[in-house]
Amino acid sequence: MKRYLLTLVLALIATFVVQGQTKNLVKTKGLLLEELTWVEAEKVFTPDTIVTIPLGAEAKEHGPHLKLKNDWLMAEYLKTRVLERADVVMAPTINYNFYPAFLEYPGSTSLRLETARDLIVDVCRSLAHYGPRRFYIINTGVSTLAALKPAAESLANEGIILRYTDLLKIMEPVEKAVSKQEGGTHADEIETSMMLYMAPGSVDMRKAVKDYHPRKGKSGFTRNPNAEGIYSATGIWGDPTLATLEKGKKVTEALVEGILREIEDLRRSPIPERQPKQ
Repeated sequence: MKRYLLTLVLALIATFVVQGQTKNLVKTKGLLLEELTWVEAEKVFTPDTIVTIPLGAEAKEHGPHLKLKNDWLMAEYLKTRVLERADVVMAPTINYNFYPAFLEYPGSTSLRLETARDLIVDVCRSLAHYGPRRFYIINTGVSTLAALKPAAESLANEGIILRYTDLLKIMEPVEKAVSKQEGGTHADEIETSMMLYMAPGSVDMRKAVKDYHPRKGKSGFTRNPNAEGIYSATGIWGDPTLATLEKGKKVTEALVEGILREIEDLRRSPIPERQPKQ
């Protein structure tokens, strides 16, 4: 019995060693900034370097069937896919930003618009100090666009170009082809399908329900059926019960290709001229 246990332990150790070595042998085209020393960072930061920054909420409601860290999981997945194929330096994931529409649901967080904008500006400005002038935000939100647009405008005045993912724009063609739900854009058929493909362990389809009511006014999500905005008792807007892994694969792969195209377009884009201070 002792010999059997010893053999089992040695086999497990060997497995972990092989897995670790295999993991180390996996080559990526991009570099993780967090894994570099400052000396190594100094060498890779040049005016031609593209810095990509994943952006995904780690505390934002996504109904009863998806986790609060849903957008962060999505950002981490997309980060891995971009690293595999794009010559970029990948900065650490930003897990807070502008998500005011979801604050009626416990656990959801949002920065003020000005804070969210300045967070992006400060990160890009800091790294631009070492040479890079081109930045791309792997953006997994929709409301975040309200902070990213003024951030890009501010940085352009400093001779820094910032681009970012517009999810609805990139995914629209394939989403129209696969979606069967009546309507919705949050924790819905499409987003749940994507998570079944990206991180299936984070999805509990037993708790997925249809929850779709037309928006009343311009306000965000609300748990009050008489208030303006999108009434949703669950935090869902759409029908996640229609989600499938196959749909998720189609939408996700289209998104990955769209992001990679935008990064390469950024690589060819001229740097804006620095504007004189007023």
